[in-house]
Formats: sequence, C-alpha cells, structure tokens
Amino acid sequence: MPPPARPFALVAGILLALAAAAVLAGCGETRNSTAEGFALTVTRDFGATSVAELKRQPLPAPPGLAAVLDRYGQPRARESLFVNGIAADRAPAKLTLHGGDRVWLDQHESSVATRPSAVIGSFPEPFRNGVDGKRLPVRVECDDPRSGPCAVVAEKLVSLGVIAGRSVISRSAADDSLRVLVAPWSRLRGREFEADSIEAGPRSSGVFARFEDGGARLIVLDPAGRPARTLGGGTGFIATTTEPERRPLWFVTGTDAAGVAAAARAFDESVLADRFALAISEDLPVAVPLP
Repeated sequence: MPPPARPFALVAGILLALAAAAVLAGCGETRNSTAEGFALTVTRDFGATSVAELKRQPLPAPPGLAAVLDRYGQPRARESLFVNGIAADRAPAKLTLHGGDRVWLDQHESSVATRPSAVIGSFPEPFRNGVDGKRLPVRVECDDPRSGPCAVVAEKLVSLGVIAGRSVISRSAADDSLRVLVAPWSRLRGREFEADSIEAGPRSSGVFARFEDGGARLIVLDPAGRPARTLGGGTGFIATTTEPERRPLWFVTGTDAAGVAAAARAFDESVLADRFALAISEDLPVAVPLP
C-alpha cells in the first residue's frame, strides 16, 4: 500500500520555511558600486516611443541627475520618473543613485490625475538591485506553488541572480519584501490592498486596465482611462503597483489558468521593457495603456 499523501498544509509550511531561509540570505545586502554606473531610459507616451537608451552612465551626485534629465526637453504635459521601476519620491536634483540603478523618464499626456506608483518596464528591477542601494527579500507566491507558471516565474528570477523563495499566497502586512503573486485574477481579487486598487481603476492604482466579470475579462484602457480593448479567456496580465508604506506588489495573472501561463511566459526583460503594464492576448503583447 502506498504511503498516505502528505497534507497540503504541511507541504505549504515546508515551502514557507524554505522561502524564509532563502530570502534571509539576501536580505539587507547593499550595492553601491560606482563601476556599474546607472542606466537611463527616456521614452514618450507611456513607453511607446524611445527617445534615449543609455547604459553605464557615471553616477552623478545630487543635483547631477537633474542636469542629465534637462538634456531631454518636455514636449508633453506630464512626465513620470522611476528608479528601478518605482516612482521617484523626490525631485531629480535630490535623488541619490546607486550602482546598477535603472532610471526611466517617460513624457506623456493623460487626463488621469494619479501618476503610476510602480511599473514593470525596468525589469529585472527592482528585484535585482532593490531600493536605495539595498536588495530586498523576494517571494513568489502562487495559487499552486507546484504549478508550471509558478516555476517559470521563480526560475526566471533565479536565473537573473535573484534569491527568490516560493510559497502559497498569503495576505502580507507591510514589510520589506518584494512579492510576485502568480494566480488567476479571480483568486487574487479582494486579497490585497493593491488588488483592490487595480480594480478601482487607474486613478487609484496608476494601472490602465481593470478586470470585469469576476476576472473573466480584462478591459485595457487608453491614457485617458477610457476602454480601448476587451480581452477574454486566455488573457494574461502583468502589472505592479504600491500602496503607502508598502513595497511594490507584482501580479502575474490572467483571466484563467491559460492566461496565467501566458503571463508567466512573458515574464522576461525583452517583453516587459519600457512597459507600464502588459496584457498578453494569443501570446502577443498588448500595451497597457493602449494608445
């Protein structure tokens, strides 16, 4: 007679313990190598048009970044500045950069008042170099930690040198971890403040898309916040946002299991580059917002 199956709760506990051990190994590590310099990306219209792509720029001391950005005129009404995919909380003249940082300036028009608090287009940041020169613990939390999409996302991070624990989804209080949730939206809605924010629309989350019918359909919005395209079954979605006093929360999700698998396959720098968020329909990328 085969041995009885191990209760899933016990398996989940083991996975959580392994995740904790893994993330502690990288927690608090600082990186400030001037030799790495920093990378600068300048785009327009939510990443649709590339203006400049510079790598290994010398690290400027404040107020040096402001002088660098002044080289690029502002032909749009608004601009968003991100460091490692997180909205800058200070003016460029007051920002201190660290070795390996990715700076992204996007100039755009939008009638939506709230600026995005975090974006996916600087991937693999903030996972690789973290925030303010400090790497943060990373957890990949999945509806099923044994699923293919969960493994794809976790293994992608590991291949980039990121120590990433894997566990079941848990509602997290504000902490210093970067979390990636991998599951259909129907399983994520209502679980996190950030998920509630996305459902409330771009004025709340800065993410120009929303799910309807309990997660069965994804409505992609234009820069004015108006519906531009409706995507049904098999649609994947990758986005991130952050709430006050919390680290960015990433979603690798979709309308169903097939959509989550599509999103996991798209979890790659070559696909996510210069995207505020991304939908995947029939394995093809759909820009979010959609011009």
